[in-house]
Amino acid sequence: MTKPLISVSPQICGGAPCIAGTRIMVSTILSQIAGGYTIEKILQGYSQLTREQVVAAIEYATALVRDEEIEVLNG
Repeated sequence: MTKPLISVSPQICGGAPCIAGTRIMVSTILSQIAGGYTIEKILQGYSQLTREQVVAAIEYATALVRDEEIEVLNG
């Protein structure tokens, strides 16, 4: 069994999804990507992270959005 790359714990960052074993939030990774950072640039800024962890953060967020239910309001 592989170790999860993303963790959610109420005791860490208020329960925000983080890279497991760190306090680096998934939202931080996404904000950097939205700001134009490449995975390589993110890895330069966070030397403790691996490419696999950054990709896991992106995949985690993608799964959340993909599985989100959308309610259309007519009005």
